[in-house]
Amino acid sequence: MFLHSILGLFSNDLAIDLGTANTLVYVKGKGIVCDEPSVVVIKKDNRKTVAVGSEAKKMLGKTPLNIMAIRPMKEGVIADFDATGEMLKYFIKKVHDRRSFVSPRVIIGVPSGITQVEQRAVKDAAEASGAREVYLVEEPMAAAIGVGMPVGEPSGNMIVDIGGGTTDVAIISIDGVVYSKAVRVGGDKMDESIMAYIKRRYNLMIGETTTEQIKIEIGSACRNGSSEKKVKDIKGRDLISGIPKTITVNEDEILEALSEPISVILDTIKIALENTPPELASDIVDRGIVLAGGGALLRRIDLLIKQETGLPVTIAENPLTAVALGVGKMLDELEMLRKIAIT
Repeated sequence: MFLHSILGLFSNDLAIDLGTANTLVYVKGKGIVCDEPSVVVIKKDNRKTVAVGSEAKKMLGKTPLNIMAIRPMKEGVIADFDATGEMLKYFIKKVHDRRSFVSPRVIIGVPSGITQVEQRAVKDAAEASGAREVYLVEEPMAAAIGVGMPVGEPSGNMIVDIGGGTTDVAIISIDGVVYSKAVRVGGDKMDESIMAYIKRRYNLMIGETTTEQIKIEIGSACRNGSSEKKVKDIKGRDLISGIPKTITVNEDEILEALSEPISVILDTIKIALENTPPELASDIVDRGIVLAGGGALLRRIDLLIKQETGLPVTIAENPLTAVALGVGKMLDELEMLRKIAIT
């Protein structure tokens, strides 16, 4: 124990939100110091890393034949072990003070539905990247702490964390998860739905970056009631002629494209509410639902959830950083960490 506290003095402990879309790193005493896309670009022949993070994302869909851009996390879990290891190594090296003599203690946020095999893969990847000790914490719990919910009180708190790969819905009380449900639907599935819709309706092939821009600029979860519709010009490749062309889409079309992933998220919220004990359900009627994660930024998603559940819905102040802030707070509260870490 004494050795651990001595080691703690010399190492910069880290907390990582290892997300499907973005990886955020929180350093004890400094806050969030790194927020970059979860993308790795490697050479195909020797699997040498060419770029990681922001630099790598710029190369998505634009690489020559001998180079490959990989998103090592899929649906909240590791899809490519080696690439995840390289990515973690890069982020740890980037933020870890060179003067520190000791490997850092690392806390990582993971989806609540993660299997034992997937947990092991995350731990192994972090250890291979130079971590001394690795703790895993369920993302909805981390997000609830990150947005400042009173998780230690004997009362019901409901958090909906809509990430890139997964949506995590959890009811939390007395430092524990009373009920949680994770579905592998999030920002990525929304992008896929938009891409498939444009392909089906216009015979136009568009890239990942374009799809994400469409979702951010004119995507919404329900109609706005006004007659004015947002529109956007998009460029892609015509699947019939093979020639690049530009088309114009409006927000109603994108709303239609997003209807399936959004209805899955709504159903997950309703299932969680059905499984909430009555005493905690009455607290949620008063406190409502808090939305976190990048998906919470989809326009009017709070209004839709409010209409469908009849409950008050609020979007966290900084939805994108909620999980990272939550795991970061646990670097100072090791007692709490031991209570809630996945063992």
